[in-house]
Amino acid sequence: MRPQPPADTPILPADDPAALDRAADILSAGGCVAVPTETVYGLACDAADGEAVAGVYAAKGRPRFNPLIAHVDGRDRAEALVELPPAAMALADACWPGPLTLVAALRDGAAVSELARAGLDTLAVRWPASAALTALVSRLDRPLAAPSANASGAVSPTTAQHVKDSLNGRINLILDGGACRVGVESTIVSFIEPERPVLLRPGGLDRAVIEAVTGPLKQATVSPDAPTSPGQLSSHYAPDAALRLNALTIEPGEAFLAFGPPPTGGQEAVFQLSPSKDLTEAAARLFIGLRELDAGASSIAVAPIPNTGLGEAINDRLRRAAAGR
Repeated sequence: MRPQPPADTPILPADDPAALDRAADILSAGGCVAVPTETVYGLACDAADGEAVAGVYAAKGRPRFNPLIAHVDGRDRAEALVELPPAAMALADACWPGPLTLVAALRDGAAVSELARAGLDTLAVRWPASAALTALVSRLDRPLAAPSANASGAVSPTTAQHVKDSLNGRINLILDGGACRVGVESTIVSFIEPERPVLLRPGGLDRAVIEAVTGPLKQATVSPDAPTSPGQLSSHYAPDAALRLNALTIEPGEAFLAFGPPPTGGQEAVFQLSPSKDLTEAAARLFIGLRELDAGASSIAVAPIPNTGLGEAINDRLRRAAAGR
């Protein structure tokens, strides 16, 4: 029998072997567990179990045409799921475990449900820099599907409490690994097109690091109504408050998401992404800042962010957060 979520979802330490054993038992029985990674917290389930995947979609309220990432514990398991060309294998060797997701053609017999891949003949795979998620994949000896552990479309969680605030009573367990180090989702690169890899989503791995291995990436042209990988919906990562991007002034009643010294004005609240304009620090604090300001403001002005390095991922998330739902 599948485990039913308790009314009050427990939080256990992610580095406790007994907690990992309990999480593995829940996953084996078809339940779902929130797990910390270096990017954001993921809501993990057995990727091969379609009913378990359906439970994750239901807990999140996620559109079922939006595919999930299959998380693995090494390149060998990834290669059992997808056909990685040499360039993809070189990139995996250079950047895994880490904030990089590869999309490639599905292998026959791959242990991933059709629902998890939204019926596509391709699959997104990632080996995260997460001792807890890697340990759970190894314990179950199969991949885990894991979208972000929050209600669909909302701001992604970077602490265990964020998960509980969003999904309490709807999931079986939360493993607490502290605040996520990177703070934005993984970079997604597709190796479907033979001529050169395609950047599907900027993320926690700098484009320059990838291109040093692969050469120039092609920019994806995607339809938000028919995503080919996670993170392509036009409205995503969104707070309830309206966002005004590239703001050089603060209007009356606005909270302000700052990057460096904020402009003067009658703001209700300011959250500082990075006083020194460090993009790594800003990425790690982005979702924390959106959540904090969203709790008390109906409108948030956002300072301009350079579109270089991790700024590309930060601006991608901000544009989607600002899009009308």
